[in-house]
This record gives sequence, structure tokens and C-alpha cells, in this order.
Amino acid sequence: MDDLAAQMLALSRESRAAARVMNTLSTETKNKALGYMTEALIRDQKAIEAANAEDLAKGREKGLAGPMLDRLKLDARTIERLAESLKQVASLPDPVGQEISRSTRPNGLVLRKVRVPLGSILIIYESRPNVTVEAASLCFKSGNACILRGGSESINTNRALAKTLRASLVRAEVAAAAITVVETTDRAALNALLKMEGLIDLVIPRGGESLIRMVAENSRIPTIKHYKGVCHVYVDEQADLDLAKSITLNSKLQRVSVCNAAETLLVHRAVAGRFLPDMAKVLLENTCEIRVCPETRRILTAAGISGEQVKDADAATYDNEYLDRIISVKVVDSLEAAADHIEKHGSRHTETIVTTNPQHGTLFQSIVDSACVFVNASTRLNDGFEFGLGAEIGISTDKLHARGPMGLEELTTYKWLGDGSGQLRN
Repeated sequence: MDDLAAQMLALSRESRAAARVMNTLSTETKNKALGYMTEALIRDQKAIEAANAEDLAKGREKGLAGPMLDRLKLDARTIERLAESLKQVASLPDPVGQEISRSTRPNGLVLRKVRVPLGSILIIYESRPNVTVEAASLCFKSGNACILRGGSESINTNRALAKTLRASLVRAEVAAAAITVVETTDRAALNALLKMEGLIDLVIPRGGESLIRMVAENSRIPTIKHYKGVCHVYVDEQADLDLAKSITLNSKLQRVSVCNAAETLLVHRAVAGRFLPDMAKVLLENTCEIRVCPETRRILTAAGISGEQVKDADAATYDNEYLDRIISVKVVDSLEAAADHIEKHGSRHTETIVTTNPQHGTLFQSIVDSACVFVNASTRLNDGFEFGLGAEIGISTDKLHARGPMGLEELTTYKWLGDGSGQLRN
């Protein structure tokens, strides 16, 4: 075993040992530590911003794209939001020990199903240093130890955040190994960690599709994931078109570099002629490129809308996760056709319908198979903080164990507890 693999083995063992102790921590102790983290995050703000500025400067030197730099940036406003998320996590009910069900068997054996932590969790992510705080707080409150492996582009920020968080654990008399940041950027370290079955209980990758597929293909440990976010806004034939415009703009442009930003706009043929010209003008005014189907092209041309920012869709267009100021547009003949398009091209992440017809909204939510399906709301609302979860460890598009934003409950499993008085099996 080489030195790096030995280091990752030692780190995994320390995390496993911390996880065993975490399972016994009281809610009061966990909340006290989270309070210390909140204070320390504000206290260390300047040092954290300085570390982040160093990462941003190196990112620009390397030619990182605008969306990647946006995800990397950690300014005063973001730090304030992270502090608020720590407060919210502390205020949430502790899931550990919650009784899911209870029954008494005919022989008098009392069975209880209760929530317990998963154990030691490895979180792998690119850029987004906010994940360091969000993941650490959620794992900690749910009684799990975590190993955080961020990308090389955010290494200085993550080190600064780890110093702040771990100092707060020590102050609360909790093992610092409950929160571990991998401080090497060597890819071999990640490969070693993905083989630590028996020491690490779960892997959660967050980032681009290539990273997530690499993790899923190489991990010996169960993995919860989503590959990409090809999210849709569907404008129904009975939509309020002003509302449809505002929801489309927010879903697409409020922040383009995130997985819950809309990538495709589907419009019912009955309203396409009235809706698309105004919608296209606003998108173009906001420097958003439009990639269009033949019917959308015909409608826009008739309205005098053209130019290099309006491009014809090709065979791959509707499978794209742009994470940029680009949106695909298609005219469909029915709600069912919209659902069929989403089934074929979507990623089972987030979809929304804009409609004034409640039955259409209910039908859309029933037949669209995604982790989150909204009626008359922005796709950007599929988020742990917005859902009142305090933060999120990630958004899962899997169907086993967890789906959608993963908060405290999704970071627990359960065990059966049996209380007897000498019962035997006949």
C-alpha cells in the first residue's frame, strides 16, 4: 500500500470511529456545536473570503468557464446564507431515535422501528464550497460522520472552512474527525476512498455528469446521485401567460449554473403563437440563446424575431444540460405529448407545469416521473433550503432510499428494536 492509500485508510478509520460516537450524541450537544459553527463562520468570514479569492484567481488563470466561477464564488452574502442555514439545521427536529412504528406481537414482543444514522458518509463535489458547510451540518445533525472531498479548484476555501468547522467541534467537545476535509487534490486519493467498503457507508457525488458517472462506476460503496438536471417548464393550453413568462425567466435565468435551472421550455400549440414571440424577446433581451424546433422558428420568423442567438435545434438539443444562458424550446400538441418529451429527454430531476386548470396540474404531476414536479412554480424551488430542510446534501434522482432534496431524514436509515420478556420461537 502506498503512502497516499495508507493516509486515506487512516482517515476512513478515524471517520468510522467518530461515527460510532456520533450515534450517542444528544440533540443538545449537536445543536450547541452547530451554534458554535454559526458564530465561527461569521467570525472567520474575512479569512474564508481571502482563501476563496485565491481560488477564484487561480480559476481565472486556468480559464474556468463563467458558470464554474459562479459556483466557486463565496462572498459575504453567501457566507451569511450559510450561517442562516446552520441556524435552520439546528432548529430542525433531530431525526435520530425517532420512532417510525411500534407494534406488539401476539407473544408480547414489542417491536419498534427507529431512525438511526447511516454512519460515515463520503461526499464528493466540484467547485461549490458552500457544499462543505451544508453537507457537514446535515451529516452532523443526523448523527453521521462525513468525509468531504471537494474539487482542486476550491481547495483553499475548503481548507479554511474545515478549520472553522473542526475548531467548533473541539469547542463543543466532539471528535474533530466527525467532519473531515480531504486536503489533497490527488485523484488517487479519491480512488482509494471509493474502495473503503466496511469503513465508509455511503457515497454522495455532486457535480458534473462525468464526475458522477466516474464515481458510480468505480465505487464499491452504495452511491446516491443524479447525473444531470435537464429540467422542463411546460406552458399548458390553459396557462396564465404572464405567469408563464415570469416562471420561465426565473427557472432559466435566476441562476443558470445549477442543476435545478430549466433547460427546456415546452409550449402547447394552442398558445404558442401568443406566448412565444413575447417570451423570446425577453429571453433575448436577457442575453439568453434560444434553440428552437421548426414550429417555434416559424412563429418567431412571422413575428420578425431572428438573429444569431436564435438557432435551430438538432437531434441532441433536448438532451442538453447547458448550465448557461441557453434554452431549448419546443411546441407540443398536448399535455401528454409534453410528458412524453420529458420521459424521453428528461433526467427525472425537476419539472413544472403552468396552468389555470387544476385537473391538468394534477394529471401532469401524476404522469411525469421526476423527483420533483411543480404546478405554477419555478423549477429553482427544488432545493433543500427552500423546502425548509435547512440545506441539502444533494438532490437524488434515484428511486431507492432517497429522492429529491436530501435533508436530515434522508441521511438516516432505521433499525428494529425488540423488547421482550423471555419470548422464544416455537
